[in-house]
Amino acid sequence: MANDTFLRACRRQPAEYTPVWLMRQAGRYMKEYMAIRGKHTFLEMCKTPELACEVTLQPIRAFALDAAIIFADILLPLEGMGIKLEFAKNEGPQIKNPVRTKKDIDAVRVINPAEDVPYLLKAIKMVKSELNGRVPLIGFSGAPFTLASYIIEGEGSRNYIHTKGLMYSDPGAWKAFMEKIADVITVYLQAQIEAGAEAVQLFDSWVGCLGPDDYREFVLPYTKKVIDSVKNTVPVINFSTNTGTYLDIVKQAGGDVMGVDWRVRLDDAWKTIGHDRAIQGNLDPVVLFAPVEVIRRRVKEVLDMAGGKPGHIFNLGHGIIVGTPVDNVRALVDSVHEFSRR
Repeated sequence: MANDTFLRACRRQPAEYTPVWLMRQAGRYMKEYMAIRGKHTFLEMCKTPELACEVTLQPIRAFALDAAIIFADILLPLEGMGIKLEFAKNEGPQIKNPVRTKKDIDAVRVINPAEDVPYLLKAIKMVKSELNGRVPLIGFSGAPFTLASYIIEGEGSRNYIHTKGLMYSDPGAWKAFMEKIADVITVYLQAQIEAGAEAVQLFDSWVGCLGPDDYREFVLPYTKKVIDSVKNTVPVINFSTNTGTYLDIVKQAGGDVMGVDWRVRLDDAWKTIGHDRAIQGNLDPVVLFAPVEVIRRRVKEVLDMAGGKPGHIFNLGHGIIVGTPVDNVRALVDSVHEFSRR
C-alpha cells in the first residue's frame, strides 16, 4: 500500500500525518460526476461496474485523499430482499411495498450478494485493480436501524411514525425484522470484504431520532451483531449522527473507529468513547461554503482537539453537500495534511 495512513489510523498506529477522506466525496459537487450523471440514472451508475469504478476514482484523481469509498447506495440490497425500490426524479428513493406487518417481515429475504449485487462486487474488484495500492478502498452499508426504518417508512421521514409505531406496538415483530436486517448487512459486508474492501463503514444516519434508552433496547443488539460478525477481518467504522449525547451507549455496539458528527466536540467525543478506539470526524459540511481562511481555521481547531494522538481520521460530520465549491474541498484536504504533518 503506497499510502497506508488511513489504515494506520484505524489501528491507532502513528502516521506521518492525519489521514482524510470525505463522506460523499464522489458526488454531485464535481463536474466530472455530473457529466456521467447527465447520461445515466443513479441506479444505472450504481449497477454498471465501469461507471461505479470511474465515479469512485474521480475524487482520488482530483484531491490528495487518503482513502477511496466505493460508489454505491445504502439501499442497493433492497431488491434482493424483495423490496421494490425506485429513485424518482427530484423525489429521492421511493419504496413501493414498505414493510409494516409481521406478514411483510416474513416475506423479506436475506440476500445472496453474488446473485443480488454482483455489479457492486465487480466494481470493487475493478477499483482495487485501478488503485493498484495507491490508497485503501472502503466498503459500506446502512446500519440496521437506518436500513430498517427506510424500508418501513418507504421514503425519507421527519418523525418515523411507522418505524417507531412498529417498535413500540410489536417488539417481537421489530426483533424479527432487525435480526433479518442484521443478517442481510452481515453477508453484504462480508462479500465486499472478500471482493477487496480494506475497511467498511456502517452508516446510521437516521438513528439519532431515538433517545438513549430506545437505542439501547431496539438498536444496540443488532448493530453489535453485525459488527461482531465482521470484526477481526478489516477495520470497521461505526458512524452515527445525532447521537452525541449517548456515545457511551453507541460505543457498546463496537467498531474499531467511531464516526461522530459536528454536534459534539471531537475531544469530548473521544474522551467518551475512550482513547483505546480510533475516531473519525467531524467538521460541519456547511463550513465548506465559507471562505478558505475560515475552512483552514476550523480544520486546525478539529486537529487541535485530536491533539495529535494516533487514531484520528479527519472527515466531515456527514456527507459533502451539493453545491460545495471544489476548490474548498481541495483547501480542506490540503490543510489537514499541512497542519497535521509530524
